[in-house]
Amino acid sequence: MYQILDTINSPEDLKSLDDGQLQLLCREIRDYIIECCAHNPGHIGSSLGAVEIAVALHKVMDTPKDKIVWDVGHQAYAHKIITGRRKAFLHNREKGGLSGFTKMSESEYDNFGAGHASTSISAALGLAVADELKGIDACHVAVIGDGAMSGGLAFEGLNNAGIRKSNLLVILNDNRISIDVPAGALHRHLLHITSGANYNRIKENIWRTLGEGRFRAFLQALTRSTKKFLLHNSQTVSMFDSLGFRYFGPVDGNDLEQVIKMLTRLKSISGPKILHLVTVKGKGYKPAEENPTVWHAPGAFDPETGETIHTGGGPDRYQTVFGQTITELAEADSRIVGITPAMLRGSSLDIMKEKFPDRVFDVGIAEGHAVTFSAGLAAGGMLPYCNIYSTFMQRAYDNVVHDVALQNLKVVFCLDRAGLVGEDGATHQGVFDMAAFRSIPNLAIASPADEADLRNLLYSAADSSWPATIIRYPRGCGEGAQWRDRPFESIPFGKAVLLNDGAKVAILSIGPMAGKCAKVVEEARKRLGAEILHYDMRFLKPIDTEALDHACKVASTLITVEDGSTIGGLFGATSEYVAANAPGVHVIPVGVPDKFIEQASVKEQFSECEMGWENILEKVTEIFGI
Repeated sequence: MYQILDTINSPEDLKSLDDGQLQLLCREIRDYIIECCAHNPGHIGSSLGAVEIAVALHKVMDTPKDKIVWDVGHQAYAHKIITGRRKAFLHNREKGGLSGFTKMSESEYDNFGAGHASTSISAALGLAVADELKGIDACHVAVIGDGAMSGGLAFEGLNNAGIRKSNLLVILNDNRISIDVPAGALHRHLLHITSGANYNRIKENIWRTLGEGRFRAFLQALTRSTKKFLLHNSQTVSMFDSLGFRYFGPVDGNDLEQVIKMLTRLKSISGPKILHLVTVKGKGYKPAEENPTVWHAPGAFDPETGETIHTGGGPDRYQTVFGQTITELAEADSRIVGITPAMLRGSSLDIMKEKFPDRVFDVGIAEGHAVTFSAGLAAGGMLPYCNIYSTFMQRAYDNVVHDVALQNLKVVFCLDRAGLVGEDGATHQGVFDMAAFRSIPNLAIASPADEADLRNLLYSAADSSWPATIIRYPRGCGEGAQWRDRPFESIPFGKAVLLNDGAKVAILSIGPMAGKCAKVVEEARKRLGAEILHYDMRFLKPIDTEALDHACKVASTLITVEDGSTIGGLFGATSEYVAANAPGVHVIPVGVPDKFIEQASVKEQFSECEMGWENILEKVTEIFGI
């Protein structure tokens, strides 16, 4: 039982709480987040650090009329708990439960959905302008942090907001780097004056009296110059000042009293403003404070000891295969460099960085830049392996087309987390990459069936005859194939692999779905006495037309099986070929249908999409009329 938290069912319940009760509420929210996430894993570090921000915002602002946009959503667990979803938070990221991110259809307090970074400023500005056009007087807040300010979209939003002069407050939740916060009476005095109501009322009156003109411009420039001279953080002030924002801070973002005071003052100041809050990622939980990288999303853990709970041995992770293989390849080829947008550890590119620190580049949350930077490296004679999660590659589509493919530059794109990803849900599903990029010239698309296949595709993609190549592979453990200490084997470009010969029905699979299809072939042999033709297509582009011709010759029905969208993916490519070359052959899709797949376990998502081996066997049984 929680003394204060159990009484909070909406932000309105915060309004009557005094300072001591609010402090207790913050502690109880942290305890509740830790309690829930210990058994039902989520993004814990960022949300622990942002508790005071959420409490202060809902204490000061009149939500949902005043609109808060949380960037990414990793920071928003306290916000969800405060806004009537405390009990539902027990089922965060579960099938039928809460999304791990903000979601408009989930609550009126979620003013904009967020799963990808750097969107908050643009979205909050849009909401502000919409309210202006409708004559609605409201405050609009964008809470950006966790590295999201490094994204180009954030700067585009700042640039536009500074020109429009809308009533927008951007809270920079700075938990990523250590900042030497200015100390001393002078800094506190300047901060108090420049955010005070009297000061700002007098200032606005002076500007209105002076009107537009050279003298006003001179005084404004003088004011900015004086602030830059006096304030220790002059470079930060100058940067935001030049974008048309008034800068306040830095302020201790975990000091609830100070944050409430600042928000109360800034609420009455018109125009675009930046409040710079310095927070501790994992605040209030020692293990998370000491190792914020691991505790960004640690999985299940013991809340008392902080020890993570491991599920025991098993096959190697695809990410481990990538990290160790790319390091081996880099040892043999000095042209090879690794690039990632803020996914160094998650992708296992940190393995290569430890050995070749000057040849691995983490560019921050900037996927478009990662791709074009890789293109520049390729133009300069290097061989870049650019590792981006599949869902985030969507943000760099034009960069792939214009900066890599159009110029026929050799970049190897390693798309991690391809396919269905589980509890992160619709915002993070890696199911659109094959369909999105299949139409692009000078770009190959391959997907390994297992760990050994991934190792050899990474090796083979360096061949000078290969164009730019996407190699996509899923999150987590592989199929159990032996790959360690094995010599590299060259994979023929654009060639499928015949795994089983047969007739009447042909299964064409791509990627790790090959294992499920092999099970179908085995069960069909046992239960139906039938031999099913099975190709691991391996390449979506160029697709192996010889394999397709063979399948169409011996089978009247083809079943395409993929861990991606059937629209435009393997089903789309196969259907197009069959329509032109073997119109009498029937093609049946197995894959992700035309809808967004919400949060659930990967097993539950496969079941929802009817992608299990039992589903495929059922289709085979129907074809044989048994």
